Amino acid sequence: MSHIDPKYIPQQAFDWYDEYAHGDMDRRTFMTRLASLSVAGLSIGALSSALTPNYALAEQVSFNDEAITASYQKFDSPDGHGTGQGYLVVPNDMPKPAPAVLVVHENRGLNPYIKDVARRLAKEGFIAFAPDALFPLGGYPGNDDKGREMQRSMDREKIESDFIAAAHFIKQHSKTSDKVGVVGFCFGGYISNFLAAKIPNIIDAAVPFYGTPAADNLVSQVKGPLLLNFAQNDSRVNASWPEYESILKANKVDYQAYIYPNTQHGFHNDSTSRYEPEAAELAWSRTVTFFNRHLA
Repeated sequence: MSHIDPKYIPQQAFDWYDEYAHGDMDRRTFMTRLASLSVAGLSIGALSSALTPNYALAEQVSFNDEAITASYQKFDSPDGHGTGQGYLVVPNDMPKPAPAVLVVHENRGLNPYIKDVARRLAKEGFIAFAPDALFPLGGYPGNDDKGREMQRSMDREKIESDFIAAAHFIKQHSKTSDKVGVVGFCFGGYISNFLAAKIPNIIDAAVPFYGTPAADNLVSQVKGPLLLNFAQNDSRVNASWPEYESILKANKVDYQAYIYPNTQHGFHNDSTSRYEPEAAELAWSRTVTFFNRHLA
């Protein structure tokens, strides 16, 4: 599949996909609504394919890249599911310990796009660790629909505890310096905000991409620094930002926030037509600069 230019896809289709991807609409309803659209030159199949991920498009850094080494590592999570597992990517040229970045997936497990993000960070000189929330159920199933069902079936608090345990694991890793950041997308954006509030003594810098804030009883504990990336056409997430920003301002938290014009929720994910290359590259360059500044 090649990308369909997003300008040919009605905003309604993006909005319905967002509802479907976040469990607020079943697949039958999603497809029925797509069928109601009149989209010149596009079949419903082509439209559906454009909106759903094609992970063959998402690889920017090969797992065979000679500059990095990737492996799977288990970690203890006594307050979560007992044992977790993540994708660890380490730069091969490491004369001394390097800062680590926890990479948090969307609401469907550790898919190929998130693993590629981890490899991109390792190419920038960071130790990247991307846990799979679905590991207790056998791991990401290779299918996003099934992955969403699996993650939705799990205890949310135990998943959160698994990510706390993962942050402790990577901070204590022998190759890690004393600095740890977190970057996450969608659900992972929420987890990034959650970790910044729950364990601010562990997280030295957080970069949520289109993520909602931590729960009301935690959000005032955020210490920062934070770099927050939002899509303009993302009313569900953006509705939570004004109140969150007022709390950050009141607590004098060091934060930067950017809303990227004419973008959709998921604009950094280069496997769907929601991908917006210029915004994704700008947000990513800001992310790498931010981590270099605060984790070095």
